Amino acid sequence: MTPRQRLALVLLLGTQFMLAIDFSILNVALPSIGAGVGLGEGDLQWIATTFALPSAGFTLLFARVADLAGRRRMFLTGLVLLIVASLLGGLAQGPTVLLLARVGQGLAAAIAIPAALSLLVTTFPEGPVRQRALSLNGALLPAGFTVGALVGGLLTGYLSWRWAFLVNVPVALAILLAAPRVVPGGRADVRRRLDVPGALTVTAGLVAFVYGISSGGEDGWGRPSVWIAVAAGLVLLGAFWRIEATSPHPLASLEVLRLRHVGWGNLGGLVVFAMGSSIVFLMTLYLQRVLGYSAVTTGLIFGLPGAAAFVAGLVAPRVLAVVEPRRTLVFGLLVQGLSALSLAFVGLDRSSLSLVLAASVVGFFGHASGLVAYLVTATSGLPDTQQGLATGLTTMTQQVALTLGIPIMSAVATARTSALTAGGDHSAREATLGGIQTALVVNGLVTIALAALIAAFLLRRRPDRRTAMV
Repeated sequence: MTPRQRLALVLLLGTQFMLAIDFSILNVALPSIGAGVGLGEGDLQWIATTFALPSAGFTLLFARVADLAGRRRMFLTGLVLLIVASLLGGLAQGPTVLLLARVGQGLAAAIAIPAALSLLVTTFPEGPVRQRALSLNGALLPAGFTVGALVGGLLTGYLSWRWAFLVNVPVALAILLAAPRVVPGGRADVRRRLDVPGALTVTAGLVAFVYGISSGGEDGWGRPSVWIAVAAGLVLLGAFWRIEATSPHPLASLEVLRLRHVGWGNLGGLVVFAMGSSIVFLMTLYLQRVLGYSAVTTGLIFGLPGAAAFVAGLVAPRVLAVVEPRRTLVFGLLVQGLSALSLAFVGLDRSSLSLVLAASVVGFFGHASGLVAYLVTATSGLPDTQQGLATGLTTMTQQVALTLGIPIMSAVATARTSALTAGGDHSAREATLGGIQTALVVNGLVTIALAALIAAFLLRRRPDRRTAMV
């Protein structure tokens, strides 16, 4: 890499890392935030949901806009919006302003993340250098989620929850000032026009689907509004597919979507993120509600697995040099699934902490390996003109997965916990542990089963007739 490429890499990775931290930094601060702005306990989930809806729903749209308007321009626009939204959230005195700030942060993520990833891919030529850049990105994403929980606990415990918002401002401002000098402009495709019907249907469909899943996880799956939202989302996404088949300027080319390494690669990424994020959620519940550790201590415990994920990202280029990315993806999924099954053997006393650390280190290593492999698999073998779509798909996969995994596994754990509590033979801690163990078993089995399915289709040797395979 040239010095300019190295600096561009630092800025682009720094943005991805900051936005990964943003996803989890507020989780441990939710009660303090609610008390600070007058948001009731039953409404605290909206602090997460108002970020998740725009970040998942608008990602594909803004990824395509970046192809048309210029990737660096959209990257800088996302940073500006992040600064404004973070200031608004840090200074908020009431719930309306706070939730509006979270919407702004979600939109900033939807704009900046696909643009940054697209710039990352197009800045470096396909091959070992690009794999190294994507590996570093893959190392920093899970590390960012882990660091976010730790930083959120420290800021809330020693300063104020407001700093969980305000910490973004100086970092984003520094990147904003430096990026125009070193980050390449990114191609603006002036020959194409935005597919407005496709943009409206895919955005509305993703927002409705994510809203339904989020509401079901937080408020229960028995309400008709949950299934109406999910059904409406699926219908709109079906309409989007039909529109793209006939549009002269499709938002998402069906030729690209039908490619095996794109479709199955993104499914692998969906499983990696959804099941991996839910493991962190379940183990956070276990460490705090069963073993009684504080939020700060819980964050510190996750530091070791986070370091394992970072190491996995560093060694991934050497692994990918000798093992195909798609095989590494399947391997990462299998390791992550086996880690979840191992964690199901935790108990009621703190002697289980050694098992938590050992299994989490192995699982985070597999998680990061699978993450890097999925990014390389799903974005390789495509021209630069399609990289906005490819990176938009991978970013959308990431955002939707982070929204789906926790509510679904939380519902599994809650159902089992409620059943054990209703039986009257278990204490509250025992019932909570039983729910967590059941969810971990389901998590592991689903991950391994989908790894086998992905392997069956992704590892086939029949050449893809539409493009060269990875």
